[in-house]
Amino acid sequence: MRARARVTCLFVDIGGVLLSNGWDHLARRRAARHFGLDWSDTEGRHQMAFEAYEKGRLTLEDYLSMVVFHERRPFTRADYRRFMFAQSRPSPGMLALVARLKARHGLKVVVVSNEGRELNAHRIRKFRLAALVDAFISSCFVHVRKPDFRIFEMALDIAQVPARQVVYLENTPMFVQVAESLGIRGILHTDLRSTRAKLAALGLRDDEPAGHGAR
Repeated sequence: MRARARVTCLFVDIGGVLLSNGWDHLARRRAARHFGLDWSDTEGRHQMAFEAYEKGRLTLEDYLSMVVFHERRPFTRADYRRFMFAQSRPSPGMLALVARLKARHGLKVVVVSNEGRELNAHRIRKFRLAALVDAFISSCFVHVRKPDFRIFEMALDIAQVPARQVVYLENTPMFVQVAESLGIRGILHTDLRSTRAKLAALGLRDDEPAGHGAR
């Protein structure tokens, strides 16, 4: 039986893995309530505009013009942007876990994420992701969006690591399946404890004592 390749690189999603989702339907619902927006109209407009925003084809100002500020509002664009950016939170324990694994196993860490440029830049800066991540293959930078397999091919090219040496942490089952079709080992992230266990089974043991990883 062929020996399993040693893992030398982690591909990680941002939203739902390292951090909370940046601008998901729950955050948009909160925005609609907070600003008194018509949910049906705003969400319909979002669905038509957001893919182009995440691919870097629209700026955040373009997106806001199409989705929210197509009519006069009693609040400003700055108010709405602040609300958007304030929705981001770190996922319990995940930033610390990836940092420990990187240090202990000498891993490359590469983000593969669907995010718009301004939101992505805010999250990288606020949570100091550049200190942890070696490369950001964000949809807004490469103009390709998951589930398009080409975003994973770009990540492999930039990381210069064979697919068999990569493990991908992702919270969306379809995206895990696309990565696995290219020979990347996928872990469907649901919580810190199960992800630690799955990583350990692949040889990426964490030296943090059990029960202390959620800080």
